[in-house]
Amino acid sequence: MNKTAQLQYDGNTYEIPVLEGSEGEKALDISKLRATSGLITLDVGFKNTGSTTSNVTFLDGEKGILRHRGYSIEDLAEKSSFLEVAYLLIYGELPDAQTFENWSSRIMKHSLVHEDIRKIFDGFPSTAHPMGVLSSLVTSLTAFHPESIDPNRDSAAIDLTIVRLLAKLPTLAAWSFKNSQGLPLEYPNAKNDYVSNFMQMMFKNKHMDYDVDPVIMDAMNKLLILHADHEQNCSAATVRVVGSSLSSLYVAVSAGINALWGSLHGGANQAVIEMLETIQADGGNIDKFIAKAKDKNDPFRLMGFGHRVYKNFDPRSRIIKKAADDILDRLGVNDPLLDIAKKLEDIALTDPYFVEKKLYPNVDFYSGIIYKALGFPTEMFTVLFALGRLPGWIAQWKESREMVQPISRPRQVYTGETHRAYPEDRTVAKETVIA
Repeated sequence: MNKTAQLQYDGNTYEIPVLEGSEGEKALDISKLRATSGLITLDVGFKNTGSTTSNVTFLDGEKGILRHRGYSIEDLAEKSSFLEVAYLLIYGELPDAQTFENWSSRIMKHSLVHEDIRKIFDGFPSTAHPMGVLSSLVTSLTAFHPESIDPNRDSAAIDLTIVRLLAKLPTLAAWSFKNSQGLPLEYPNAKNDYVSNFMQMMFKNKHMDYDVDPVIMDAMNKLLILHADHEQNCSAATVRVVGSSLSSLYVAVSAGINALWGSLHGGANQAVIEMLETIQADGGNIDKFIAKAKDKNDPFRLMGFGHRVYKNFDPRSRIIKKAADDILDRLGVNDPLLDIAKKLEDIALTDPYFVEKKLYPNVDFYSGIIYKALGFPTEMFTVLFALGRLPGWIAQWKESREMVQPISRPRQVYTGETHRAYPEDRTVAKETVIA
């Protein structure tokens, strides 16, 4: 028997269906509420609103659970590669050996971009943020692949667009970095795997080779996997909203990149490093800033601690903490910022104030440390986040199209002026027309 909830308003009773997800989550289906009662719901920031059903990712913030297509993030990070997880997110199952070989070879085959894209870089100053460059270049792919504009093509054509985007984003990301540094661009090498190919395009230069350390490879794979999808977050929801207008995958993902750029979303790991730089510039007095963080009247906040969704330890943080420790040990990095970070971590994991409030170091805290240790400039941190999140965006866009999701059109509660008569005696200066 289907369960319902009742809403009583103005002498009437309205039956609201109660839905239950496969993991026991319950939701009130209010899709017909306005039609039956004239009411809408108000949920500023959509914190309590489910915008869709989805088979992609399950997240339980209270229990610290994250699963993709039923597989735990712990198992995926330990046993899979990033491209395997990408396939899982997009197509619903882990690929067998032959499928994965075909999948990865197709992606590497399409990693080159049109030569005319190099000309687009000439229009950007060297000071342009790589995220702005990246979102522009992803949108520009519609010009080089105009057939992708129609999202209702056959599945083979959609798959080709997906492969192209997965293949070309690392190239565009690396080129945006090289352009900002005034360095010559490195072309992709189809003989490399996905992650080492990206790292070589980033750090190899014409006058010297670059060999990717296996420890670094493992950490980068894990970082990308840990960022691959996270349910209906700001950027994923943006991709679905834009895709609901029947825009192309390239356009929807470009919108997701711009949403991710914000400091409250993908920019959090960059904010961690900037916070560490602030503490260092003030003399490195960690106790002072811990006291500021505890003072509710002080606007200072420790970046990289706690999570909006997880009310327990972020499961991704346990994985990435080990990777961070391995990287720092392997590289023997001597960086005062990283020393401050380690001391902050120790305090947050043991101080009763942070433990009781569950303000544990989150994935942004550790990813910022790793990227800093590997030599990535802070403005590239969000680009790396985008590279990892791409499979999730694609999966969300693909699922929304297969569901024939209607165009997103939120309602509002208007709080402005009511009807006003236009003043009859109002006079304004007429515009001067220049012949």
